[in-house]
Amino acid sequence: MEEKLSRAGAPEGGARPHVVIVGAGFGGIYAARSLRRAPVRVTVIDRRNHHLFQPLLYQVATAGLNAADIAYPIRSVVRRQDNARVLLGEVSRIDTAARRVVLDGESIDYDYLVVATGATHSYFQHPEWEAVAPGLKTIEDALLIRRRVFLAYEAAEREPDPARRAEWLTFVVVGGGPTGVELAGALSEIARHTLKRDFRSIDPTMTRVLLLEGVDRVLPPYVPELSHKARRQLERLGVEVRTGALVSAVDGRGVEVSGGERIQARTVLWAAGVAASPLARTLGVPLDHAGRVEVKEDLGLPGHPEVFVVGDLAAVTQADGSPVPGVAPAAIQEGRFAARQIRRELDGAARERFRYRDKGSVATIGRAAAVADLGWIKLSGFLAWLAWWAIHIFFLIGFRSRLLVMFGWAWSYFTFQRGARLITGEVPPLVGGEAGAAQSAAPTPAPGAGAPAPDAPADPARSAARPQRAPLPRPLR
Repeated sequence: MEEKLSRAGAPEGGARPHVVIVGAGFGGIYAARSLRRAPVRVTVIDRRNHHLFQPLLYQVATAGLNAADIAYPIRSVVRRQDNARVLLGEVSRIDTAARRVVLDGESIDYDYLVVATGATHSYFQHPEWEAVAPGLKTIEDALLIRRRVFLAYEAAEREPDPARRAEWLTFVVVGGGPTGVELAGALSEIARHTLKRDFRSIDPTMTRVLLLEGVDRVLPPYVPELSHKARRQLERLGVEVRTGALVSAVDGRGVEVSGGERIQARTVLWAAGVAASPLARTLGVPLDHAGRVEVKEDLGLPGHPEVFVVGDLAAVTQADGSPVPGVAPAAIQEGRFAARQIRRELDGAARERFRYRDKGSVATIGRAAAVADLGWIKLSGFLAWLAWWAIHIFFLIGFRSRLLVMFGWAWSYFTFQRGARLITGEVPPLVGGEAGAAQSAAPTPAPGAGAPAPDAPADPARSAARPQRAPLPRPLR
């Protein structure tokens, strides 16, 4: 008879191996679900109570979707999985010698550990930029960005000085990776379609949206042909794309780029770098330049085969020497793979080598505009956008979420409107003096991780990658 956990989490009928999963992102959730029929006890720990579908987070930041449309309670995900329990808590360190994770107020022993705490923002050794250039990794980040974007229009509507008004109507996105491209395209559509007739003192269609990328093309991971098509689609939307533009300074009134050029802008968004969760430093193993754990071929921790590291926290090298990209499909495959190795080991079988199956990449740019690299098929425009739409609907967790997102996208597509244009929190004074200067935002650690860490060293030749972080916004000053 199969052993089950009691509702209190205690094993019934004798102890089974205990698998602790830290982090409920793609890697952690798919690892937990893949162990549903295994003879183990599973404990999922995360500092938030929901699984977040990060690829659509920019839609929340730009008012295309509500936060609840792309977040799903972790307990609901494993509700029917009797061998699993969920703990809401923040893991501060991992004691690999004692096989124990330490979180707020208690420690939990494990037989196997899956660490899937993801990544956070990197500001290239300038952590002070985060206060004025928020990134996008959490729901709080998305709500902060949404607030800043729509407050900027409200401030511009009331601003009598033309120069200050132009600052409010200038948006700078730093980083031309997928997140930066998606944000820039959405911001341009908001200005040229959504808000076109909503104001009386300003013309939103005159808004400037600039996308700054440090290398010679946007979407550097894609083939050059698709990068060039993405740039053309962005420019058709009205986005000013600047490549080879390395940011040297950021403040509440704009940015400076290489060569000394100053761009005056009250809203700067960061999509230019990532660093691994600081929890990696407690594992006591070598880390790469971005703070990721250099795992073995079976995703195991060197010297501790009972510990697996998956997702953005893992630096995985394939058999041909190429790195596994930090994308959701890779994290899903790694989570499932780690669970399979646990099951194999319990069955007395040898472990396997992880092999990433690249099913392609898709990035959306705007309404009916996207690029898709599906291996031997390269798409752009409307067909790529349809592929992006179908893939994201497929990977959303929860039938209700799929219905809500499909309905929301259909409504937005045909009406050019965005239904989640809410400015939450207290509205500050918007005119006079330095009203509306950059608001600060305290850092938010990655799910399941400890306190924020200093930025990991980054490649100075790049200003792309992917983003982000910050809790509930404070009023503009």
